[in-house]
Amino acid sequence: MTSPIGNNVLGSINGGGNANLGPRQSQELRESFMTLLITQLQNQDPLNPMENAEMTSQLAQINTVSGIEQLNETLNGITSQIEAGQTLQASALIGQGVLVPGDRVLLDQDEDGNAFTTPFGVELARPAENVRVTIVNGDGQVINRYDLGPVGAGVDSFSWDGKTSDGETAAPGAYRVRIEATQGDESVSVTALNFAMVGGVIPGANGGVKLDLGAVYGQVGLEDIKQIL
Repeated sequence: MTSPIGNNVLGSINGGGNANLGPRQSQELRESFMTLLITQLQNQDPLNPMENAEMTSQLAQINTVSGIEQLNETLNGITSQIEAGQTLQASALIGQGVLVPGDRVLLDQDEDGNAFTTPFGVELARPAENVRVTIVNGDGQVINRYDLGPVGAGVDSFSWDGKTSDGETAAPGAYRVRIEATQGDESVSVTALNFAMVGGVIPGANGGVKLDLGAVYGQVGLEDIKQIL
């Protein structure tokens, strides 16, 4: 003997329909199930009564609906806590300098004519015997090229002194940095990183948060922050 409401509950679980049930709908489903189960017990054939195992199975089905609802509420609470923690963590970065994937280097001069540049970084998949840095201008012309020597795996930050290959101070402006890493005769996978300032925190469209790095660099996730300077 099979309960129609038991089949409906099982179909709802297998079809995933219960995932979107609200508290009121879930309560109505439980009440309807219990009403029909009691009616079925009252009108069952005395010569062929419902077996204990069948009744237990049907009760387990409605309990499964309740359990999934409670699990969803718990997961929603955990998600909210994670997002709140991410927002707090991201807020602490406002006004901080960070390294994110990119190849931009800015050069400027102070009142005394001394050049200063924004730092850049490299992220290596494995150690390299030598890392070569090439600075190019907006037209792609090489301004300077120099070696950093051996660099370990992971993220490291460096700076360019603003000098050209002739030892002259380069003109203020934006430049690009190209990174090459080698281990013996083999190339090592390397990612160039550029400096940016965190200006604000923006809620993400699908949860989480985004860091606002300004008009040039746009918005990035916390996972894009490779180093805090």
